[in-house]
Amino acid sequence: MAVDMRLPTVRKQISLAGSNSNADGKHLVVPGDVITSDTGFMRGHGTYMDDEKLTASVAGEVERVNKLICVRPLKTRYNGEVGDVIVGRITEVQQKRWKVETNSRLDSVLLLSSVNLPGGELRRRSAEDELTMRDYLQEGDLISAEVQSVFSDGALSLHTRSLKYGKLGQGVLVQVSPSLVKRQKTHFHNLPCGASIILGNNGFLWLYPTPGQQDEEEGGYYTSLELVPLSDREVISRLRNCLLALAAHKVLLYDTSVLYCYESSLLYQIKDILKPETMDEIVMVTRQRLLDQEG
Repeated sequence: MAVDMRLPTVRKQISLAGSNSNADGKHLVVPGDVITSDTGFMRGHGTYMDDEKLTASVAGEVERVNKLICVRPLKTRYNGEVGDVIVGRITEVQQKRWKVETNSRLDSVLLLSSVNLPGGELRRRSAEDELTMRDYLQEGDLISAEVQSVFSDGALSLHTRSLKYGKLGQGVLVQVSPSLVKRQKTHFHNLPCGASIILGNNGFLWLYPTPGQQDEEEGGYYTSLELVPLSDREVISRLRNCLLALAAHKVLLYDTSVLYCYESSLLYQIKDILKPETMDEIVMVTRQRLLDQEG
């Protein structure tokens, strides 16, 4: 029986000056902390009044907008906003709509009128389209989509009316806390290492081989089932372990941090990345490179 023994080693000291400056000047609170005694402020989400003092009811970051004060939780279910990019899983096919699991409090809705039809034609949806809904998307399928609107109860309405959205093919799904995904102009990245990533605002991340020429006639429903080469699978596996390492150390996930972590991990075998001491080393180097870039 093989036993994996790991001996302690002297770790290289890396200066992380500035990294502990209270999260770049952000005001962090825990439940019960008094945010302000000033009565001129308005009470927002995550706060309550106690003896005329504004007090935090959740652990998180204090946000001020003019006179409104709220606390944004560090760990929460996904609260969608219009324009967010999400990765979700079809859970139910209903009349003229699909139900989608998006890591939020309620299932999201993808209407039949909010998808591209194969062929890309723009026309009214007929009864025939409704009967063939399962040919487009069925239970268990993964999709990328954009939040079109938010209903009054907080449920999300999605759309895939762009060729960059649609059904996802072969790849790996990684689930992290939504608060770790940094909001950017684009959440679709073709990384130089040979793989691509969709950083869903809802904490669902999709890793897949960088596609070649795609047939636009399929309207976002064509999924390649060809064998993925071993080299691509190794790159995707390494990226997956890097994402888990960054998430375990609460590092914000965006294209630069993911790429730096990937490059830092090349000194180690893929299976060793998730060992605690290796993970610490890789994330430490990644943080240092991110600080050097900002400075």
